Amino acid sequence: MKTPPPAAIALIVGTIVVGLWADRHVQPWGQLAANVAAWAVFLGLLRGVPAAQRRSLIVCVLIATAGECFLSLVWGLYAYRLDNIPLFVPPGHGLLFMLGVLLAPRLTDRMVWAVPLVAAPFVLLLAVTGSDTLGVPLFALFLLCLAVGRARKLYATMFVLALAMELYGTWLGNWTWVERAPWLGLATLNPPLAAGAFYCVLDLLVTLFARGNSLLPLAAAPPSTHRSAAAL
Repeated sequence: MKTPPPAAIALIVGTIVVGLWADRHVQPWGQLAANVAAWAVFLGLLRGVPAAQRRSLIVCVLIATAGECFLSLVWGLYAYRLDNIPLFVPPGHGLLFMLGVLLAPRLTDRMVWAVPLVAAPFVLLLAVTGSDTLGVPLFALFLLCLAVGRARKLYATMFVLALAMELYGTWLGNWTWVERAPWLGLATLNPPLAAGAFYCVLDLLVTLFARGNSLLPLAAAPPSTHRSAAAL
């Protein structure tokens, strides 16, 4: 990536934070501004990525868009405030993926496994009390990604990043999760604690597609190789 990693991290975080705030609080054109900003930043950063890795990021956006259509419009797990899928959502997934790839090398192996160890008691507590029974299968998906995936640092990073974004977006009111998952009847929080599992599955699919094109050497690299972030 031509943009220095610290600048890219700040740009991505700023785009997501300000964009979601504008979508909710700047009316009537806040969502339009967020759409334009998300696509402009994503495409701008995408231009600085090598061709093979660029294809993988595009695949990330395509898979994420299909997932959004299924989870929101078909399954009905959550709904955006205007009952649509805002145009900032597809590039937003791409930006969050880029952020995860940039941050993943900062995790040690102990930190990777600390994420599920810290989350597990809360997932079980919420399930036992009946507050978030959907969290159990979602958390199992997260553990499956860690077990079979080749970019564990990325999955652990994305689990945390996704939860942070879900908390922020639902707090603002950009989207709302239903109280019970359709078809399954399982209780959910707004958002579910293990909502990041969906993002981990997305990342697992992208890493499978990326096999052999070196999209994620960074996500599996030790912390001492932070300088390789320029090769995102």
